[in-house]
Amino acid sequence: MEQEDGALRESLLALQRDLSGQGEQLRPQSRCVSQAEAEGELTEVLLKFLKNRITRLHIAAFLTQSVVHQTLQGDLSSFAKTKETQESTEENGGNEELLCSEALLHYCLQCLQDVISKWLEQLPPFPPPPRDICVSVHAIRNTRRKMEDRHVILQDFNTLFGIKDSIPRSYFAVFDGHGGVDAANYASTYVHVNVARHEGLKQDPAQSLRESFQKTDAMFLKKAKRERLRSGTTGVCTLLEGDHLHVAWLGDSQALLVRQGSHVTLMDPHKPERKDERERIESLGGCVAFMGCWRVNGTLAVSRAIGDIDQKPFVSGEGDVTSQILSGTEDFLVLACDGFYDTVSPPEVPGLVLDYLQESGGNWQHVAERLVTVAKEGGSSDNITVLVVFLQHPQKLLEDIQAQGSVEEQALFDFGGEAVEVASDNAG
Repeated sequence: MEQEDGALRESLLALQRDLSGQGEQLRPQSRCVSQAEAEGELTEVLLKFLKNRITRLHIAAFLTQSVVHQTLQGDLSSFAKTKETQESTEENGGNEELLCSEALLHYCLQCLQDVISKWLEQLPPFPPPPRDICVSVHAIRNTRRKMEDRHVILQDFNTLFGIKDSIPRSYFAVFDGHGGVDAANYASTYVHVNVARHEGLKQDPAQSLRESFQKTDAMFLKKAKRERLRSGTTGVCTLLEGDHLHVAWLGDSQALLVRQGSHVTLMDPHKPERKDERERIESLGGCVAFMGCWRVNGTLAVSRAIGDIDQKPFVSGEGDVTSQILSGTEDFLVLACDGFYDTVSPPEVPGLVLDYLQESGGNWQHVAERLVTVAKEGGSSDNITVLVVFLQHPQKLLEDIQAQGSVEEQALFDFGGEAVEVASDNAG
C-alpha cells in the first residue's frame, strides 16, 4: 500500500508540474453548455485527461468526481455567455442561461490544482476498486467516410458519481450515430450522467435508464435547435448492478447475453417495419416506405433515436428496457451496432467468441477485434463497434470448454469401444 501511495504521489506531482501547459491543450467539447450540461461536459473532458496520467483508474474516477463536485459548488455566473449570445440563443428557441465552456473548463482545472495540493498534503481515504471485469472493445470506420460510432466503458460508475452504497455498478454503452457525430458524442457524454443523477436509480434502475434516454434526447434537441444540428443516434446501454442486468435501447443497436454457450435474446430492435412501430408512426401522420430498406418517411432506417430533430415525433426518443437476474451461469455480454448484426446473426456469436478463446489460448483482449473482422468479411460496409463484457473470467470459460471437450472425447471413446465389442460378439 505504501508503495502504491508513493507512486500516486509521484503521479500527482508530475500532473501538478505539467498541468498549466497541458491545460492549455485541453479543449471543451462544445462552445457553450447549459447548467444541466455542465457536469457531463466537465466529467467527460477531465476523466479522459486523467486516465492517461493516473494508472489506478478508480483513483482517476475519484479525482474526477472530487474536482467536478468542487467546480459545480462554485459561483458559475461569471461564465455566462454575453447578452448578444443569449439573445441569439433565444431566437433559436432556447431560454436557458448558457455558460462559456472554455471559461468553465479553465476554472475546473484551477479546482484540479487545488484538489491535487490537498491530496499531496494528505491523501484522502479512497473508495475500494470495482470488481475487475474483463472487457474487450474494437471499433472501425470501415468503408464509411466518417466514424460516427461511440462507446462508453465505466467500471467505476459509483466512484465517478459519488454514489455511496454497497451495490456495485458498471455501465457500458454503444451509440451508432447518423447524419453526423454530434448526437452520438452527446449521448456518450450525458446518458450515464442522467442515469447517475436520476432520483429513482436505487429504487427502479430500469426506469431510470428509460427516462435518462428521454431526458438526453430532450437536452440534445435544445442544443440541436440552437446550433442547427440535424444528426441522430441509436444506442444500447447496460447497467450491471450487483446480480441484476438492466438493458435500455433505442433503435437497432443491440445487446446479446450468452449463458452456458447459448445466446439469450434480450431485446427486439426498433425498426420501422416492426408492426407496432409502423402503427405508431402512421398514427402520428408519418409513413413507412421501402427504399432499399424500410424507412421512416422515406429517410431513416430506424424508428427510435436520440436527436433527428427534423423527424420528431415520428422517430421517438423513448427507449425500451429489460432486466435480468444473473444466476452466475452467464458467460458474457455483447453490445454492438447494426454494422455488426447486419452480417452476424445472434446464434453465431457464442461460437465465434468461444472458438477464438480456444484458438488463442484465452486471449480475451482481442475477442472484439475478431468479431469485427468476421462482420467486415461477411460484407458489412457500415461503421462497426463491438463491446464484449465477460461475466465469467475468460480463463474459466476456456477451462470449461476444454473440460467439455475432454468429456465429449471420453464419451466417443466409450461408445467406440462398446461398438467394437458388440461387433465382435455378432461375428462369433
